[in-house]
Amino acid sequence: MNQLDACMKRVIRPDIQGLHAYAVQPSAGMVKVDTMENPYRLPEALQQALGERLGRVAINRYPAERGDDLKAALAEHAQLPKGNALMLGNGSDELISLLSLACALPGAVFMSPLPSFVMYGLSAALQGVKFVGVPLTADFELDETTMLAAVHAHKPALLYLAYPNNPTASLWDDGVIERLIDAVGQHHGLVVMDEAYQPFAQRDSMDRLRRHPHVLVMRTMSKFGLAGVRIGYLMGRTALIHELDKLRPPFNISVLNAEAGLFALEHVGEYRRQAALIRSEREVLLQQLAALPGVRPYPSQANMVLARVLDAAAAFAGMKQRGVLVKNVSAMHPLLANCLRITVGTVEENQLTLAALAASL
Repeated sequence: MNQLDACMKRVIRPDIQGLHAYAVQPSAGMVKVDTMENPYRLPEALQQALGERLGRVAINRYPAERGDDLKAALAEHAQLPKGNALMLGNGSDELISLLSLACALPGAVFMSPLPSFVMYGLSAALQGVKFVGVPLTADFELDETTMLAAVHAHKPALLYLAYPNNPTASLWDDGVIERLIDAVGQHHGLVVMDEAYQPFAQRDSMDRLRRHPHVLVMRTMSKFGLAGVRIGYLMGRTALIHELDKLRPPFNISVLNAEAGLFALEHVGEYRRQAALIRSEREVLLQQLAALPGVRPYPSQANMVLARVLDAAAAFAGMKQRGVLVKNVSAMHPLLANCLRITVGTVEENQLTLAALAASL
């Protein structure tokens, strides 16, 4: 064993050494429909206006009150109820990490349905907290009986409910969600409604935020159209957000990111137009996927479609060979066997995706 190996063995936690880093697929020159990005750029005039505005930002100074301006603009955009507050994160990933850090008491349990966003379980593992994943039904709905039993057995400190869910794009039954919220409340836990895909869904959780003091709502500007800017935000009762915000690194949102976020909110009509296009194209994509032999697309309330094929590995490889990059999610959970996750792209991207899939089946 050389000196570096000996050093890493001694000072780096064994569970960290056993983890796999989050993998990002190389995508240069590909039709990129694998990571649920908004496929539309800003119109040229707005691009120029944004560039000029960012060019005037004092990047020689640390971020200061501009972050507060962004918080106020996001609170207005989300129609944040009275008595609640908002904190910023470097994307939702950082907010999940901060929640895990804040709630990592001895014996704590974090919980989520599975399959769902991988960062819930990973962030729990990084804090040494037990994570309990409860399988969805075969049709990717919440298994109410099993979920309620798990809540009462484990009394989770955090229950994550992605609404809509990733990678299934499900918008789960509201009655079941209400009963889960009540059950977690009986044990004085928190429920985090992860609304990363809210711009594409028919419903949201802001009313739950008004009615339940132990509910938090988490959103991101990534799916809104600013994936490269990395802005997430968490909303909840003021006293609760005050405690969580103590863990936020100082200046976690750069002045450039804050300015880009403010610019986007000032031009929210353009982003709403883009979201409407994506929702419309999603319905076309669902219909055309369903017409392909051996393909079963599942209902979607997000900017992605989950589709089961006969051989996901072969279809993925064939599509990649034809210049189209999707996500093969088969290995994420047994319920996802032979499933591909396809981001809704532009009209042209969707047609290229469908052609590549048809030729790869």
